[in-house]
Amino acid sequence: MENEERPGAVPGDVDGDGLPDVPAVGGDATVDDPVMAFWHAALAHVGWGRLDVVMGEPARDAVMPQAWSFGDNPELSDELLGLVLAGTKTATASLVSEYEAEGVATPVPGDLSIVLDGAGLPGAVIRTTAVSIVPFDEVDAEHAAAEGEGDTSLAQWRQVHEEVWRRAHGADFDVHASQVVAEQFELVYPRRSS
Repeated sequence: MENEERPGAVPGDVDGDGLPDVPAVGGDATVDDPVMAFWHAALAHVGWGRLDVVMGEPARDAVMPQAWSFGDNPELSDELLGLVLAGTKTATASLVSEYEAEGVATPVPGDLSIVLDGAGLPGAVIRTTAVSIVPFDEVDAEHAAAEGEGDTSLAQWRQVHEEVWRRAHGADFDVHASQVVAEQFELVYPRRSS
């Protein structure tokens, strides 16, 4: 019974989400490339499982999004990924200057990202749903709560983020002038279990 498909199921849909599953390893991915393998497993869940039907292109040829981790150390990366997977963390913040220093564009709604754990292994795919750029001292309580960290208060958010950004940027960080990219996102893969 394990290999039988349910009536009305999409051929190749093992997980029952109505989309054909993409093999975890394909194209250039190998078992030695866990991020690429994770991306290939996630393709059907990000809505690209039917690209070959719509566009005549195999979904496995879709460009893999950026892979990165939350936090500035492995333990924090693991903790914050856990909050994302639990549905507690639905927002994050970075400084505009960090994007500029790395030559990376700020996120826009619809962007996908692969979130890594503290060991650099993939744990989630998220989709950006909203972005605003505001001075540090104008980040609001709603955003702080959506980050899901600590007691989720604005006071704690400001204290922790100011400490982290002062440690990383020293005198270049200014609570009134430093611009913050306040990003909201949704968990796309793996889906939270109810």
